[in-house]
Amino acid sequence: MISIDYTKSIKEYLAREVEVINSLDLESINIVMNVLEEAKAHHKTTYICGNGGSAATASHFVCDFNKGLNDEASQYKFQCLSDNIPIMMAISNDIGYDEVFRYLIRGRIEEGDILFGISGSGNSVNVINAMKHAKSVGAKTIALVGYDGGKMKKIADYCIHVNVNDMQISEDIHMIMDHLMMHCLSRV
Repeated sequence: MISIDYTKSIKEYLAREVEVINSLDLESINIVMNVLEEAKAHHKTTYICGNGGSAATASHFVCDFNKGLNDEASQYKFQCLSDNIPIMMAISNDIGYDEVFRYLIRGRIEEGDILFGISGSGNSVNVINAMKHAKSVGAKTIALVGYDGGKMKKIADYCIHVNVNDMQISEDIHMIMDHLMMHCLSRV
């Protein structure tokens, strides 16, 4: 059996993650939670999307908000744009990957709905294109980003910025945002 001591690397990773968590702007998280609650109260739809690990986080948000936070009296209406692989591949092949999310919300997203984009870099062109379209019809936009926030931080109406130049820690904390929101909103 191979025996390598990874404890130093583990401690360094976790220490960096804790440092980034402690630097988060709690007010921006609070504001985003209130925007999501307002959409729920007005029966608006939240479209959420991302690429790669961010697509998995978007899908997880949908599960937690649509199942874990819904009751008979009041329900979230989350839809994950990256959950239907065949349609994403068709749009990518026939039109272009940069249009995959905008195409899916075109004619569907309405004023007061939300486009919630997740991107480690904040520069995912397909998410940016969807945000621009959402804004053009009066929908609200939320960005959950890492690194320097990229273009999404600049164009989104609301932003939770995980300010770290590390994709793994950024994606870890993006997932924490889902569970943190679920925890707080379930106690309202």
